[in-house]
Amino acid sequence: MSVMNSGALSDAMTVQVRERRRSGVGLILPGGGARAAYQVGVLRAISQMMPQTAPLPFRVLCGTSAGAIIASVLASHASQFRFGTWNLERVWRNFHIDQVFCADTASMLRAGTHWLLALLSGGFLLPPPRSLFDNSPLRQLLGRHVNFAKIRQHLEHGTLDAIAINATSYENSLAVSFYESAHDQVPWKNNWQAGRQEELCLDHLMASAAVPFIFPPVLLQDGFYGDGAMRQASPLQSALELGAERLLVIGVRPSPDSAGSKQLEGASTHSRGSANSPSFGHIFGFMLDTLFADGIQQDIERVKQSARMSEVTHSHSAVNHPRKDILTIYPTMDFSLIAARHTAELPRALKILFRTMGAANPGGRMLLSYLLFEARYTRELILLGYKDAMARRGEIQDFIVSDP
Repeated sequence: MSVMNSGALSDAMTVQVRERRRSGVGLILPGGGARAAYQVGVLRAISQMMPQTAPLPFRVLCGTSAGAIIASVLASHASQFRFGTWNLERVWRNFHIDQVFCADTASMLRAGTHWLLALLSGGFLLPPPRSLFDNSPLRQLLGRHVNFAKIRQHLEHGTLDAIAINATSYENSLAVSFYESAHDQVPWKNNWQAGRQEELCLDHLMASAAVPFIFPPVLLQDGFYGDGAMRQASPLQSALELGAERLLVIGVRPSPDSAGSKQLEGASTHSRGSANSPSFGHIFGFMLDTLFADGIQQDIERVKQSARMSEVTHSHSAVNHPRKDILTIYPTMDFSLIAARHTAELPRALKILFRTMGAANPGGRMLLSYLLFEARYTRELILLGYKDAMARRGEIQDFIVSDP
């Protein structure tokens, strides 16, 4: 083995660090409420494809809503990827709705009375409620499992390059990626999207997960914020801005040409013929599905098309232009059909509310699939994510370790 002087050794290490940053993989976790259990299953499978003591293989983490929560837990355990996924799975396998929002009979009666008095008095007796549910239990849960001080240590030690949490400003309608980075990173702003470097905390997570109408908005430094998917025209942008060259995207809805999507089409066709208009639960579930899933699929196609045009433009150029490779993992089954098997697990008061909203019938099961934070349902999604990832084991391993 040749002996290198200290200067040469330092230069070699610098080159390695730059190369690692250049070829780093970014992880994109879109929102999805209870559906994010599928992402936990995929990540658990990926952790088992790697050595037991391996660190997090993703250099950049970007999450929205429930995806931001999963990203933050992973970042808290960036030096021990398998332990981080085990910790995630332990929570998601044993979920109950009362860990996310208050759904007991007393809480639901108080909320219903508040809405009724506010409506009947025109807001004079009581102001309108800020949301349908009280999600203070979620803040307590996150406080036990997300360690922002530890995340900053991983950034300082080079285990992680950056983490971004996406939220939407109600003040100026901007989709903001709040981030912390291990490197000098210039904030960005274009159209309706911006990147802002801040010391991350629980408020950012709660803001990212503040689904409109369902959970209350969160006050940050410059105003109130809600769910990050609301104005997010380019969900992949923050990861690319923060230095990721390849992106692994774990979705929560089957791709349009998948078997899972065809299952849903078959179910919809079977239920046609009814002259009844869509229920509130059906419409609201459709809105959530559009909010969480449409933007990410459209942005993936946009980035892929841009990459193809760039390859054509620079095919005869001597300059090496790095590609923006994207690997997507989508469910192979429709979650609405899975949720239908677990309706009985809802707390009694919530079951009555969903039945009133029309979320318990076939058309409203999409809403149920986003809010069913119950163990039997989340365990089934975790198992599906695990199986889907293991079925593509070679492809995933090649993507994570290969040089673009």
